Amino acid sequence: MTTKISYAIAFLTGLGLIFLGARFLLSPEIAEAGYGIHFNEQGDYSFHYIKGIRDILSGLLICVFVLLNERRALGLTLLAGTIVPVTDMLIVLGKSYNGVLQAIPHIIAIIICAVFGIILLATKQTEKAL
Repeated sequence: MTTKISYAIAFLTGLGLIFLGARFLLSPEIAEAGYGIHFNEQGDYSFHYIKGIRDILSGLLICVFVLLNERRALGLTLLAGTIVPVTDMLIVLGKSYNGVLQAIPHIIAIIICAVFGIILLATKQTEKAL
C-alpha cells in the first residue's frame, strides 16, 4: 500500500512539474511570480525557458519511471532531485523581497522528494506497485 501511495504522489508530482514547466514556457511572467522571484530583462525570457524545459524533463522522467514501475530509479530520481527544490528555496529566500511564504512551495517539494524517495528505496522489491 505504501508503494502505491508513493507511486501516486510521485506521478502527481511529475504532472505538476510538467504543468509548471509548460507555464514557464507559455506564461513566463505568471510563472516567475509563482516561483518567488522578479526577473525583468526587457522581454528576454531565456531564464524562463531554461527553467521550463528543466521542469518538463524532470516531470516526464518521474512519470515514465512510475508508468514503467521502475521503483528504484524513481526513488533515486526523487531523492537526488531534492537538490533542485533546496536550491530553488535558497534562491527565493536570498531575495530581500521574499519571506518564508514564498518558500513554502519549495519546502513542500523538498519534503515530497525526500520522503517518497526514501520510502521507494526502502520498500522491498517483492511488494507490488500499481
